[in-house]
Amino acid sequence: MTSLIKKSTNTLGQPIGFSVEAWQTSLHPQGSVMVGRLCRLIPLDIVEHARDLFEAFLLDKNDHNWTYLPYGPFKNFVDFNHWLVTLVNKKDPCFFSVIDLSNNKAVGIASYLRITPDVGVIEVGHIHFSPLMQGSTLSTEAMYLMMSKIFDDLSYRRYEWKCDSLNEPSCCAAERLGFLFEGIFRQATLYKSRNRNTAWYSILDSEWPIIKTEFNKWLMAENFDADGHQKTSLSTCISNALKIIR
Repeated sequence: MTSLIKKSTNTLGQPIGFSVEAWQTSLHPQGSVMVGRLCRLIPLDIVEHARDLFEAFLLDKNDHNWTYLPYGPFKNFVDFNHWLVTLVNKKDPCFFSVIDLSNNKAVGIASYLRITPDVGVIEVGHIHFSPLMQGSTLSTEAMYLMMSKIFDDLSYRRYEWKCDSLNEPSCCAAERLGFLFEGIFRQATLYKSRNRNTAWYSILDSEWPIIKTEFNKWLMAENFDADGHQKTSLSTCISNALKIIR
């Protein structure tokens, strides 16, 4: 049984939520640095990262990766750079560049947003991974590092993932990474002059230890053959493990 459905009873016999008196306020992720074996995530720096990011995103020749984002595509560096200016130095959303450690180049971005340390809830979003990292172990490690930061270092209770319910790759990615589908908010917002029904996913702090263990197993070099192909899928590892508590 997960903490999602655990409850207590007050002196009137009414069901109430379980006690969190021992929990303390979470910390804000601004300024965080996350380092793995294949990549590191650092606060987005326009001077250092803009050109690398622009060139990496241009490899998406048909602008496929911009479809479900509320901005873009950007066909010239000036416009792209101006857009980045609107992102940096904000506390929410809090943007990071993903740096490929093999060449020290920025190959993608992601952010924390809807950051509410007082109740321990935070969302990951604005994920834009260039073709240089899509479908790679590096991209999975980047997501793992962001999870680890908020649960292990910043003491959050809930980690959220939201996307357009029609964005099948994003929905599949959320489930592969261990997020639990919670439902769809119909006509939740508008972007690019069209409707968005929003799919909600989450991971709780009580689930994180199991998910972390499976991530660490999956990321081990022994799980990959000489060509870099995985031997056991991450979704299989995590889904089997989570059956115990979900």
